[in-house]
Amino acid sequence: MAGTDDGVWLVVGLGNPGPAYAGHRHNIGYLVTDELASRMGSSFRSHKSGRADVVEGRLALGGPRVVLARGRGYMNESGGPVKALASFYKVEPDHVIAIHDELDIAFGALRIKFGGGDNGHNGLKSMRSSFGTGDFYRVRAGIGRPSGRQDVADFVLSNYSTVERKELPFQVSDAADAVESLISDGLEKTQQRFNS
Repeated sequence: MAGTDDGVWLVVGLGNPGPAYAGHRHNIGYLVTDELASRMGSSFRSHKSGRADVVEGRLALGGPRVVLARGRGYMNESGGPVKALASFYKVEPDHVIAIHDELDIAFGALRIKFGGGDNGHNGLKSMRSSFGTGDFYRVRAGIGRPSGRQDVADFVLSNYSTVERKELPFQVSDAADAVESLISDGLEKTQQRFNS
């Protein structure tokens, strides 16, 4: 489990590639991995598999090796590239952290957990299918549910509101802090600190 050894960690930001999707609620995983890459002082580069972009390094001096990853395919195809990276870096699912948007959590809030279902999230569904288990960590960034009758798919594939965009950097920073905490301090302390 987290915080108990120095094996490699694979931190996956779930989202859709390309500028057309960059500001969407569904892409918070990409935003958080950008923040973590910035903290490492590195930028994403293509992995030799051609299916993902990665950053390799350490988030803390003397800390374990961390691979930040973003698939080059769409959200619902996340599992294949993530599984390929896990195999390449010899990372077991219990050293994988997926960062993703969550409808059932209010915007700005976070929930950290290990394992569980996919709650209709196509990125998680794809990862569970590829790994054959849901036993990996999740940093769930709340986006809330759409108001009125807006379709859920339209909502997650739309840009944050003007008000949300002002608060978004705080949520992204907190989620990045939660990833660092999971790796260094383990699940229980991270949940106590971040589950709001």
